[in-house]
Amino acid sequence: MTPLAQKLAHLIAQSGPLRVSDYFSLCLADPDHGYYQSHEPFGRSGDFVTAPEISQLFGEMIGVFLVHAWQAHGAPSKVRIVEIGPGRGTLMSDALRVIARLAPELYAKATIHMVETSERLRIVQQQTLVKIKQRIAWHQTFEETPAGVTLMVANELFDAIPVRQFVKTRDGFRERMVGLDDTGALTFGLGQTGLDPSLLPLDEARVPEGEIFEVSPARTALMQAVAAKLVRDGGTALTIDYGHLHSGFGDTLQAVYRHEFDPPLARPGEADLTSHVDFQALAEAAAAAGAYLHRPINQGEFLQGLGIVERAGALGSGRDALTQATIHDAVNRLAGEGEGRMGALFKVLAISGGPAVIAPFDLQPE
Repeated sequence: MTPLAQKLAHLIAQSGPLRVSDYFSLCLADPDHGYYQSHEPFGRSGDFVTAPEISQLFGEMIGVFLVHAWQAHGAPSKVRIVEIGPGRGTLMSDALRVIARLAPELYAKATIHMVETSERLRIVQQQTLVKIKQRIAWHQTFEETPAGVTLMVANELFDAIPVRQFVKTRDGFRERMVGLDDTGALTFGLGQTGLDPSLLPLDEARVPEGEIFEVSPARTALMQAVAAKLVRDGGTALTIDYGHLHSGFGDTLQAVYRHEFDPPLARPGEADLTSHVDFQALAEAAAAAGAYLHRPINQGEFLQGLGIVERAGALGSGRDALTQATIHDAVNRLAGEGEGRMGALFKVLAISGGPAVIAPFDLQPE
């Protein structure tokens, strides 16, 4: 057993089974043995590679989008550029470089804010952004960011926010729990807590036994907080993650260990734990707070609509064949479809404080 598994087993033996959401949260954020407290998750030496680490092109396209959004809101002079869950700071570094070139006024006058709970990752971000770290304010929560027009980015954030799972039984839905088997090992079981049928995408009677439905009150709460700020202060928020555009059923809880999928209960604290994001639920939460919803699209359309192919051509112009091939492969991985590619698997949702036309969301594909 991992040190966290031992701690969880003791906790369960003393207090009873844990909700999946509580297990999820402890795996990532336990102060002693949580994954993000003790591991370097990003990059080839970690457990997974995020889009900003694949190529500078990803962060550059985010920068292009932020300039579009700023212009769509009338190019206000006082703007907050915010990233929640900024990883190593790579995305922000690449985005700001493009903003400085395309919109010097925005770059000069915007204040920059990073929402990061890990002190270890804050140090990494300060190293990545060392040339401008004096301009950056770090915050524990999004609610701490100051009032004002906000341009926000959250890349692969919501997948790391815990979900609750409910299983359809002959007696209705029951919450999935993490308990102990006869040998003292962690195992899944069912609790007594039911599910509000109004949360389901179809009538409960039509759902076959054994189906799993996931809900995340924590994701909903964060999206509503973001939406409320945009409605109050103005601005746009961009969310990018892997998931589905329409609510559905299925067990999407997954662990990743050294770039390979791992059983979710196998290595608590030593493997990354995530689940797919329900973008319909996020959109409904934002709409309930009064935000304007842009047309949701997949990552491939988002990046191609912002000009990643053209930018890749310029980046590779005059370079050697190997460099050009590397750039081409990065674009294919980020924007292409099929196994190992992110273009269709990852979805993109943008919300604004009020109606706004922002490319590429509000431009219909040809």
